[in-house]
Amino acid sequence: MDKCFLPYLGRIEEKIAAALPRPQDDAWAKAAFGAEFPAVNASHWQTLVEPCRDLVDLGGKRWRPLLLVLCAQAWLERGGMDVGFDSPELDAAYHLAPLVEFIHTASLIHDDIEDSSTTRRGKDAAHITWGLDTAINAGSWLYFEAATCIDSMDFPDGQKLQLYKNYAMELRRLHLGQAMDIAWHRASGGDGGKAFFPAVDEYIAMVRNKTGTLASLAAKTGLLTAGADGDAVRMAGETASYIGAGFQIIDDVINLTTGNPGKKRGDDIVEGKRSLPVLLFTGKHGPASKECAALASCFIRAGKEGIESPAVEEAIALLENAGVIAEARKQGIAFIKDGCASFTDLFGTANHAASSICGLFNSMIPAIL
Repeated sequence: MDKCFLPYLGRIEEKIAAALPRPQDDAWAKAAFGAEFPAVNASHWQTLVEPCRDLVDLGGKRWRPLLLVLCAQAWLERGGMDVGFDSPELDAAYHLAPLVEFIHTASLIHDDIEDSSTTRRGKDAAHITWGLDTAINAGSWLYFEAATCIDSMDFPDGQKLQLYKNYAMELRRLHLGQAMDIAWHRASGGDGGKAFFPAVDEYIAMVRNKTGTLASLAAKTGLLTAGADGDAVRMAGETASYIGAGFQIIDDVINLTTGNPGKKRGDDIVEGKRSLPVLLFTGKHGPASKECAALASCFIRAGKEGIESPAVEEAIALLENAGVIAEARKQGIAFIKDGCASFTDLFGTANHAASSICGLFNSMIPAIL
């Protein structure tokens, strides 16, 4: 990520650390659980905080909270204000940075459980380190804890209500997208291929919900803190959801090429993921073709035999030879580029923060080429 973002990221890290401190004290516990909550041994709330904080500390690009702040800045600049990264007008946006980062963290904990993944960011997944019951509970708690930063804002109740409604809607969409993904990767293909290979437009809807919703939450939250009108908030959310979908497509491509950091190449095949390359392959050959039957067989074998199964590389070879991995990469980049153009239209061509948003996303693309 470009060095120009380091001052923003420094302030974002401060807010994340303050919202999920280590160690936690009684003041933090009262803010998290209410001043009137019964006396509880600190070890009990630590079983909620520590699995989440461990994953936060392992890193991540933090591009979602950065997008939140840059969207707030871009809207203020659109209104004629001269706003820098340390301007007090951005304090509210920084304060809400944990909202999107904590929801992202919670979703990763649950994703790893649902996908039976054993590693995350190069370390054991939370459910491996802490146990399944603790990881489920901690991840679920973090979805709700994320919103406490809205409570502590010095905003009118009406503005807080807008932020809460936006937060709740995007969370519901995130879980809808996950439901679609789970349904597809559990399908066996025994229905002649219909369930095994969903349509491409269904896949795009799924990733806009599952992955794009976090980008949408970031963009909409940023604009809401800056006082944007409803049409602008909706437009920014839709634009960001397509950019988020673009990065999910690219993530799927990386899984089938170099392998995602901290994971093994092709583990999406083992998990039965219907990624865009797979669906483009289906569209190219037809779901009833011998090629699709061969790919379906690879999925089934890999699911039974694990990541070391020869079926993993056989499936990747089928996709590579059909040219669909490269085609998916192109589609993912197009979503990101088109989204940047839409942000420029919304905020204006002379808008410094809007240019920074485009620079942020363009800088993230070369790593996957």
